[in-house]
Amino acid sequence: MRLNHRLAMAPMTRDRSTPEGVPTQMNAEYYAQRASMALIITEGTQPSADGQGYLLTPGIHTEEQFAGWRKVTDAVHAQGGKIFVQLMHVGRISHPDNTPHGRQPVAPSAVTPDGVMFTMSGPQAMPEPRPLTADEVAETVQDYRRAAAAAIAAGADGVEIHGANGYLIHQFLSSNANQRTDQYGGSIDNRIRFAIEVAAAVADEIGSERTGFRISPGNPFNDITEDDTESLYGALVSALAPLHLAYLHLTHNGDEELAATIRRDWPTALVFNRPGADADARAKDIENGLADIVTVGAMALANPDLVERLRTGAILNTPDPATFYGGGEGGYTDYPTLQPSAV
Repeated sequence: MRLNHRLAMAPMTRDRSTPEGVPTQMNAEYYAQRASMALIITEGTQPSADGQGYLLTPGIHTEEQFAGWRKVTDAVHAQGGKIFVQLMHVGRISHPDNTPHGRQPVAPSAVTPDGVMFTMSGPQAMPEPRPLTADEVAETVQDYRRAAAAAIAAGADGVEIHGANGYLIHQFLSSNANQRTDQYGGSIDNRIRFAIEVAAAVADEIGSERTGFRISPGNPFNDITEDDTESLYGALVSALAPLHLAYLHLTHNGDEELAATIRRDWPTALVFNRPGADADARAKDIENGLADIVTVGAMALANPDLVERLRTGAILNTPDPATFYGGGEGGYTDYPTLQPSAV
């Protein structure tokens, strides 16, 4: 896939789907407004009912959800954009009140995460998760496979597998959330096994050229501990490399040496996210060869025409954190553009 430039939109949870996890026409408008980005990577999308953790997040495992995503992809393509659906199973970062079936969260092990989950009745402590059996791990791999196929059938250009930020795949990688003693726990080779199986299944189903994978080495978000970050990600990147995925999406958490090592060892496109950096700093990551593509989150959220603003040196809109999660059009589709929107 050839992109028009090297600035892409990072995945951002916005909590504006229906309670059934169906993308709406408002979601389609939001993504289409930002179609001038080189590539849109959508918000995290649950591959199964068990994969949901937050309120009003989209899924890709029912017929109604497929139809909703078709509205989104058609709208983005009509504006000349490219779009990958990010597949995100939250694992233990959940609460039964937020899921369609009300079941206990699942995870590698019965390790309760620190923190609370926002529900319709207010913040609640996240419960102890139920460990997945080995057979259920295999079935979860197939959930990712089916979700990837559904995303392509719904018109997406590809999918990104979310292996970062403390969600299910990252929980298997970690040294605190994963206390298993079977083939998915203990050694580094065992802890990366689930990630590799998911990536291999998705690439087999839709093609490696349509498959991306996101990592966030050293990120403690969602109560994650990594005691062996350098060796862990060295092994993970080495095991993913033979799959020749479309890209690896690296969220940088300050370890410049590890980022350089991953850049050296990764054989295809490296998509780079440097949280909090301005546009000039992100451009330098491309200029110095660290990144092939850079992603931005809040800048794209607040500036539907970010590409044009950067090209012309126009002032950027300021994002409003109070409207990041949930709600309606306010802080979602109503950020001003330099020119009236054609969407």
